[in-house]
Amino acid sequence: MAKIHIKNMVCSRCVQVVQNILQRQGIPHQAVRLGEVDLKTPLYEEEITKLRESLEDEGFQLLDDVRAQLIEKVKNTIIQLIHRQEKVAIPVKLSWLLEEKTAVDYTYLSSLFSETEGITIEKYLIAQRTERAKELLAYNELSLGQIADKLGYSSTAHLSAQFKQVTGMTPSRFKKIASDLRKPLDQL
Repeated sequence: MAKIHIKNMVCSRCVQVVQNILQRQGIPHQAVRLGEVDLKTPLYEEEITKLRESLEDEGFQLLDDVRAQLIEKVKNTIIQLIHRQEKVAIPVKLSWLLEEKTAVDYTYLSSLFSETEGITIEKYLIAQRTERAKELLAYNELSLGQIADKLGYSSTAHLSAQFKQVTGMTPSRFKKIASDLRKPLDQL
């Protein structure tokens, strides 16, 4: 079984788009997850070229570099943690979770992430939590306290302080002007 890694897969629709590309091209695969695909057989060079072009047409990127694959795995782990769960439980040690998911020492991951992305893993996590808070605020279905609880904040005050630090405005101010301020996950 072969594995390929794909950048910018950030949601279930992305998984579906990649599955459709693989099916259209007749590429046998076993599983498609955020950032990676388990293939039944390795691809020939011409298949890789065609797949790369199709993925790029949809805004994805085939990752050949091991370092880029690690960065994408860190991002996808954090995205799943923040955006794909009913209630976020930030692990006591995010570093342990990332080491478990990547099988790479956290010190190296942290250094590589900062060097490549220009921000720390912690700031990336905060950015993801803030974007999720923006989404929940825009829906206007939950109170600020419920959002803080859902996102694993210790208090409403902690959420509000972090939100203001990142966005420059309070959550209540954001609610008033919410529609134009959200960023796509792959642009964080």
